[in-house]
Parts: sequence; structure tokens; C-alpha cells
Amino acid sequence: MIEQMKSTSFKQADYATWQEVAAKSLRGRTVDTLTTMTEENIEIQPLYTIEQLDNYSDEKVQQMIQAVRQGKAKDQWVVAQQLYATTGELFLEQLDDSLKRGNEAVVYDGSQPIAWEEEQLEKLAQIVIRIPVYALNVAKDDLFLTIFERIPEEKRSSVQGAVSGESIVLPGGYRKVRTICADSRQIHHDGADSVTELATTLAKAAEVATSYEDFSTFADKFFVRFSIDTHFFMEIAKIRAFRVLWQTFSEAYGETKNRPVPVYSETSLRSYSKLDPYVNLLRAGNEALSAVLGGTDILTVHPHDILTGVTPNSFRLARNVQLVIKEETLVGEVTDPAGGSYFIESLTKQLVEKAWNFFLEIEEKGGYKAYVSSGQLDNRLEKMHEYRMDQLVRNKKSLIGTNVYANLTDEFDETEKSMEVAGRLAKPYEEFRGYFQKEQPKIALLTFGKLADFKPRADFVSGYLATGGLQAEWSPAFSTVKEAYEWIENNPFDYGVICASVAETEQVVNEFVAEMPKSLWIDVAGTYAPSVEKSWIDAGVSGFVYKGQDQIAKLTEIKNKWRGDRRDA
Repeated sequence: MIEQMKSTSFKQADYATWQEVAAKSLRGRTVDTLTTMTEENIEIQPLYTIEQLDNYSDEKVQQMIQAVRQGKAKDQWVVAQQLYATTGELFLEQLDDSLKRGNEAVVYDGSQPIAWEEEQLEKLAQIVIRIPVYALNVAKDDLFLTIFERIPEEKRSSVQGAVSGESIVLPGGYRKVRTICADSRQIHHDGADSVTELATTLAKAAEVATSYEDFSTFADKFFVRFSIDTHFFMEIAKIRAFRVLWQTFSEAYGETKNRPVPVYSETSLRSYSKLDPYVNLLRAGNEALSAVLGGTDILTVHPHDILTGVTPNSFRLARNVQLVIKEETLVGEVTDPAGGSYFIESLTKQLVEKAWNFFLEIEEKGGYKAYVSSGQLDNRLEKMHEYRMDQLVRNKKSLIGTNVYANLTDEFDETEKSMEVAGRLAKPYEEFRGYFQKEQPKIALLTFGKLADFKPRADFVSGYLATGGLQAEWSPAFSTVKEAYEWIENNPFDYGVICASVAETEQVVNEFVAEMPKSLWIDVAGTYAPSVEKSWIDAGVSGFVYKGQDQIAKLTEIKNKWRGDRRDA
């Protein structure tokens, strides 16, 4: 039997054959319906073969792959756990403990400065001689920078890491500490897509590189900082694309030697939510693995509760996300773990082309500063943010625990916060949860027919309202409108939604509105012909609840009517 299996061969199927078989399984739909479009205007295909890569053996494709692999100095990445201490003493305690448990760097965020004492700075200076240091967003008068003055000149050449901030000038001798940063995190949180992040990163580099007579001097001081979002494959391709773009950028300046630039990645806070915060841990794991597979050099994973206050447990979990990936997957032993995938290579190639063209467009308009001062970048980001929000509020994109599968059993404290992130997608939902958690209308789902018939719509409406913190109670299953009115008489509510099967809804609503008192606040689940909806509205129906509706607009409508009714009362 085994020998027979070994000798059995199968005819190789080509892409056309796959399309034919797939079309049959789609029951009338075409294979084209399986494609989706990304924010970068890149079409995601259902299947990738060598044809999608425009000839894998093509010289340009091979050069791209080589650039990805040569652009990384080391296979392993640095586990850079950020510390969230508020005092120098606590910072050193957390640092000591984290270094013993897998952290590999000193990470200091200058946007939340600490009042340092002399003794603490002396201890830090001794630590960074042997451990890489990443001091980010540091003001030039931050006392943390004095650690570089405290290290003896003969030991400065061994210090590794990076420092970013305005007008950062370190003492001499720190040839392995980079001080020029192209940081794309802010525009990322403002809504930027991968193409915009990559192109503006190059534009920032071009702005600074011109002030150096020797490009190699600039390159040896330069590093980039990316936020990694939940679009798993696109984020892998983003980091890989940067390697290719950097090589092309370097060659444009006449640099022939390979000069890898460190990529500092951190999990994005754009999709973090205060609602159901443990889902942030899943997002962080997804984003961290993307960064690693993409080939990041340094990685910070933010704790799942960073928005409301980091705890020792969340601090530990954030660190262990990286350690599990490093120890269990062994991807750090491979130079380019995502390489060779037709899908990833195709995404990388398209990102390179689009980002390079956009970079040239920025340069033609006078460079990065001119592009920003003209307002064009802000306009681009505003449109992108609006697009992301529209996708979210219409449920075309999911933010688990926020715009879908909201968990009303969790208490939500809207006053808790330790970090504010502009452009965070979950914020409008959090505001509704905070508002309705204090007090809310009594909501009844008026169900008609058999459970199997109305349950899909009743489940949908319950989940839909829950995203704003609204609790809906189901009525008994009514067989007639008369039964419904008898129940309503004994069970008053503020707001009701009629839920019936698609086949029965029109008849039910027509009968219901014939006797409906003007005092009743009633919506109907589903969408209907415009003429039908108008006749119901004219008869006193308030509105509708349906898939694809703007959730925030609907929740605002409910909030305003509830607040207005209470004022009238």
C-alpha cells in the first residue's frame, strides 16, 4: 500500500483549473467576488501563484528579495519591553526584574518624563554599557540624557541603541547609538495606510540626508519607527517593503555599500480598546508576530490595559508575547521567514512600487516639510481616518468586543485612563458605553412568529445595541399583533424594536402601526422598499435597525431621543 502511494502521481492543476472548480462551488457567483480591496488600493486575490508575482525569476523580483534579506543586520530581534514607571526608583526595580525575565533592552519613553535622582542615573549609566538603550521622545533637557555623560569615554563605543527627540546631541564616542529617527507612529494613529507610512518615512529621511555631506554618516545614525496594526499580512509586507525602499533610496544617494537601518516596531494602539480589554492581548499577539515575520530589529509589545493603567500581570503578559514567539516558533533563526510566499512577495512588490511613487510625488512638491505645511498630508490622513471609521461603524471591519460581540457584563470605567491616543477607533463606542452605563432607556424587542424565524434578527439587534452599552430584553413570541399590545399594556418600555422573519415583517408592521399610539417609540429590524419605509414612518415608526447602518449615527439618534424625551417628561 505504501509503495503504491509513493508511486502515485497527480496531474498538476493550473490557475485556470482552480478558477473553474472554485466557480462551481460559489453557486452562481464569479471568482472575482472573492477579491477584496485594501486601504492601499491593493487587490487581495483568493489564490496566489507565480503568475501573480509577474514571474518569480524576474531579475527585479530577485533583487527585491535580496534587498529584504540583506537589509536586516541580525536574524534575531531585540525584546524591548517599555517600562511604565512613574518614579526613578520604580523604573530601576521594573528594569531589573524584566531583564531577569527575558527583556533585552532599556526602553524609556520621554513623553512621560520621570524626576530622576543622581544615584538612579548612575545605576542606569552602568546598565546601558551592557544592555541596549532606547530613549524615545526625549526632550533635550530630560535628565535621562545625562547618563551618556556619566559613562567613561573608553566604554562609550560599546553602548548600543537609539535616542529620539528634538535637537538630540550626545557626547562623543557613541558610534553605535543612533540619533536620527523617522517616526511614523503619529500619522499611523491618525489613519495612515502602509503606503503613506513608507513614503513619508523616506521623505523624512531625504529631508535630513541633504544636510550631511557624507550619506554613510547619516545612514549610520538613522533608524525608523513603525506601529504594527492588525492587518497581518500587510504589516509583514510593510517592513519587508521598507528594506527594499531603503536600498533604492541609498543607491539614489550613491551609496554602494549595504547599510542596514534598524526597524523599531511596536504594537499599534489605533485598534486598542478600553472595552473588553483582553481582546487587546490577542491584537498584540497578532501584531507582534507580524512584526517578527516581517523582520523587525526591535519590538515593543504594549500591555493590553495600557489605556486604563498597566498592572504587573499585564506587564508580564506583554513581555511573554514576544518570548513565546521567540522560544516556540524559532522564527528568529531565519533571515526572512515570510520570504517565498507568493502572496507576501506580491504584497511587498506592490507596496514598494506605490510607496516609491508617492515618495517621488512628495519630493516633486518640495519635500516633506513643504508637503506637510501645504496641508496635503493632513487632508490625506483625515480622509483615511474617515474611511476607517466608516468601515468600522458599518461593520465592514470588526473590532471585537467593541463594534461586534460587545460584552455588557464587564463594568466600564470611563474615568480610568493612563494614555490618550488621538485617532483611536474605539473611542466613540467607549463614550456611548460610559453614557448609557449610568442610565439608559428600557428596551424591548417585540418578537413575532416562531423562535427559529425571528431569532436571527433579534440576536442581531441585541448585539447591535450592545455596542453602545444598551441592554435589550426580548418579549414573548407573539402570534398576533393583538397579543403584542396586550403584553405592552402590562410591560411598558421606552424603546421597542419589532423583530420578525423577512416574510412576515411587512404584514406584522402594517397591522401594528394601524393601532399604534403616538407615544410609542418603535423601530423595525431590517430594510425595506423606500415606499414601504415611508408609509411606516408616516404612521409613527421612528426608524430601522439593519446591517450596514452607521452604528454611531444610530446610537446618537437613540441617545438624543432618549435625552429629549426625559427633558420633555
